[in-house]
Amino acid sequence: MNNSHHDKKTLHQSPQNILENIYGYSEFRGNQLAIVEAAISGRDCLVLMPTGGGKSICYQIPALVKPGTTIVISPLIALMQDQVSALQQLGINASFLNSTQSNSEQSSVLEQVKMGTLDLLYIAPERINQPITRQWLQNCEISLIAIDEAHCVSQWGHDFRQDYLLLNQLKSDFPNVPRMALTATATPRSQQDIVDNLELNDPLKFISSFDRPNIHYTVVAKTDAKKQLLRFLTGHRDEAGIIYCLSRKKVESTARWLNDRGLTALPYHAGLDAKVRAENQLRFLREDAVIMVATIAFGMGIDKPDVRFVAHLNLPKSLESYYQETGRAGRDGQPAETFMIYGLDDVVQLSQFIDNSNANIEYKLNERSKLDALLGWCEIIECRRQPLLAYFGEENHEPCNHCDTCQKPPKTWDATQAAQKLLSCVYRLGQRFGLAHTIDVLRAKQTEKVDQFNHQKLSTYGIGADLSQNQWRSIARQLIVRGFLLVDASRYNSLQLTSTSRSLLKGDLSLQLREDVSEPRLKKEPRKHTNGVSAQDSALWDALRECRKQLADEHDVPPYMVFHDATLMEMMELHPQSEAELLNISGVGESKLAKFGSAFIAVISEHAEAV
Repeated sequence: MNNSHHDKKTLHQSPQNILENIYGYSEFRGNQLAIVEAAISGRDCLVLMPTGGGKSICYQIPALVKPGTTIVISPLIALMQDQVSALQQLGINASFLNSTQSNSEQSSVLEQVKMGTLDLLYIAPERINQPITRQWLQNCEISLIAIDEAHCVSQWGHDFRQDYLLLNQLKSDFPNVPRMALTATATPRSQQDIVDNLELNDPLKFISSFDRPNIHYTVVAKTDAKKQLLRFLTGHRDEAGIIYCLSRKKVESTARWLNDRGLTALPYHAGLDAKVRAENQLRFLREDAVIMVATIAFGMGIDKPDVRFVAHLNLPKSLESYYQETGRAGRDGQPAETFMIYGLDDVVQLSQFIDNSNANIEYKLNERSKLDALLGWCEIIECRRQPLLAYFGEENHEPCNHCDTCQKPPKTWDATQAAQKLLSCVYRLGQRFGLAHTIDVLRAKQTEKVDQFNHQKLSTYGIGADLSQNQWRSIARQLIVRGFLLVDASRYNSLQLTSTSRSLLKGDLSLQLREDVSEPRLKKEPRKHTNGVSAQDSALWDALRECRKQLADEHDVPPYMVFHDATLMEMMELHPQSEAELLNISGVGESKLAKFGSAFIAVISEHAEAV
């Protein structure tokens, strides 16, 4: 930092000046300016903004306008370090306080807060909950307290954390300091929980649309998961992505399998050695075209803007989890794809997790209804985006024309008779057997188990021989989703009839089911380059990325902290020849111009001579 801290706060008084000179953007997006002004005027705020919507600017700019230090409460140490590095690249005085620092490093940070020379201090909830930390900060000038990932305070949210419940004490300890709660995912019920549990004072609520129009959604039934995944990945060669799996074992085997096929895939789960985990995360952030294969232990607060796809090889726990995990794709606003493969085994496994947990009955029922909502969403035959947004309280959206079901509506068929056959077979088997055996009986397969129980004598033996095993699995999965069948995890996953199956068996109902397609319905046109770069521009594009990679390595930061892809795209299109022209490009502020400008101008003029 060349200029002293207080000079800086008088230099850039207005939020607009700060946005242009420090961040390099010409205008605020959405609610950003209104939120910044509310925080500067001292109001508590609840900010709901989808991932990639620019939440951090909402508290970073007030921190630069107001005297004193802004405290940012964030649950993840890796994210704090990331955010602080990014701010330092912009020439902003920021630091964090956490267990990775030595005592002397921590003392030096606290000294800066006391002196009023630190704009932003990132701190974990468990640290600010310590009375000694709060007492210390009460003697300093605190301008704003921002509580990030605020959905963690809601017991009905998908990511509840006990430490967040104590943050209501900030109200009495810092009575004159405005607080801002921020999250990307919260149903109406969780939003109310955030306000109540944090005891926000008559907060202004800024609820942005949950819609992420640049994301394309695809969900397919599992036939051959590895083949289906590989077919999807052919459209994403040389791109960064995340693949989520339910178990650690599956993470390891999937990463190995992808590496054998020439892709760079790294595993990430809580059981890995911490050092390996940190190294893999760093490679994902700093290299291009790395695929992270992970459990849900990975990703909260991962700020990599150019993740081009997120794939799920198993069902997530709920629509909130799904929305949050897929939201890690396309944070830069460029096109991104999500892809989910799911099967009956996922439904059974997630049901068992719920049934076997030690939680109370109300919690189990809530988890069960979340799982049902997700399953229903997987099987729909209309637009996917409408019900996804409705789940978060946003009604009245038009069909999106940007999901698998809009682009190619699934075929349906009259499955009434087939469903009756399956349900009566379950009934004849005494509701004591699982799906695999039920299908064997329907298809007249001669197995040891059929012989052992004499099931070849049943009236339903062989009545379903006209359909394949996969077709029966699909029918069963859809009957479970629609509530005509139950899987009893406590009795060897045996199939059970429900009260609604009676009307279907009696013929009072007819049933249309979706016809499963074995090929994923993906719009795949060969792309020359990641972001649709044309052949004649690709040489300059590659040169700009190479230049960015070298500068990133020199400064020991991920490439996107030098410049986002969108900024490089603009350079590629506009060919700026001078520092003044470069400053007009979105994402180029004064600090970055001074650090990196000349290197990029050199690459662009070299390219112009070569052409």
